[in-house]
Amino acid sequence: MAKLKLDLHDIFNQGRSIDAELDRVIREALAKGIALVEIIPGKGSGQLKKHVLRFLQRQDIRDLYRRIEKDDKNFGRIFVHF
Repeated sequence: MAKLKLDLHDIFNQGRSIDAELDRVIREALAKGIALVEIIPGKGSGQLKKHVLRFLQRQDIRDLYRRIEKDDKNFGRIFVHF
């Protein structure tokens, strides 16, 4: 199964860049027919993960994927299934 991976460690403090990268990876997955995107916000304080989850819950984004899975073994990882 093909998947895309987005690691947000390098841009953790750049709000607009985070949203742009999230949008880019979701649209790339749709364009290429990829079934899974792995987003790595990291563990930290949890603020970045909350930001990612809020982005994914936006109605325009929510309509693009099937479900979100939070990794139960690794707090700093989110899977988006298409």
